[in-house]
Amino acid sequence: MEKGKMECIMAMDYAQGWDEWKTKFKDAVKIGRKFGLSDETIKEMSTKIGDYLATKLCAKTKEEELMKDMWSVATPDERKTLASVVFKIIDK
Repeated sequence: MEKGKMECIMAMDYAQGWDEWKTKFKDAVKIGRKFGLSDETIKEMSTKIGDYLATKLCAKTKEEELMKDMWSVATPDERKTLASVVFKIIDK
């Protein structure tokens, strides 16, 4: 890798695909709730994680590319909404 270029994270390599990623996120939400985190706190944390991943994630799948593209053009309030929508997807 060239000096100065940021290494990126292959999130789906860790999660083995979109469905597995959703399962891991759902498990993380359950753990957060078990330790007393409110859904609002979990959503706020998800937004912060989204900010981090938007700068570090190598979009390897259609889903990652779409999320990264939407995140990159979204305002801070829209990012909160995106995080909330993803939360709803995994919380159903």
